[in-house]
Amino acid sequence: MSVIDRAFSIHDDALMLRSQRAGILAANIANADTPNYKARDMDFSAMLQQVREGRESGLALKRTDPRHIAESDPELDAGILYRNPIAPSLDGNTVDMQMEQARFAENALQYQTSLTFLNGKIRSLKLAIQGQ
Repeated sequence: MSVIDRAFSIHDDALMLRSQRAGILAANIANADTPNYKARDMDFSAMLQQVREGRESGLALKRTDPRHIAESDPELDAGILYRNPIAPSLDGNTVDMQMEQARFAENALQYQTSLTFLNGKIRSLKLAIQGQ
């Protein structure tokens, strides 16, 4: 693994997982009034560790042609869990809107933080290349 790969890979993986988590949380919020909808979430730390181990072992699949279908990773999908409700509603829906909104905002902030770190790494590399 090259120096550049090591510099960016953790942020690349984090952004991918944060994006996936944002979609899950958005689906929870969108289905807050759907009867029998079960809120889902992912354990970000465990999923990041799983992705990192797969990348280091060289088992990660790659799309070698833009025409290939980008399928979701079944191992990542397996890491998406149902949330235990604090106070489930009578219709079986387990979405707590305030908690979902708080988790969505927290995830968005962490996504932005990863982007900020990535921008800092790129800026540092550009300065090193320019010799300043």
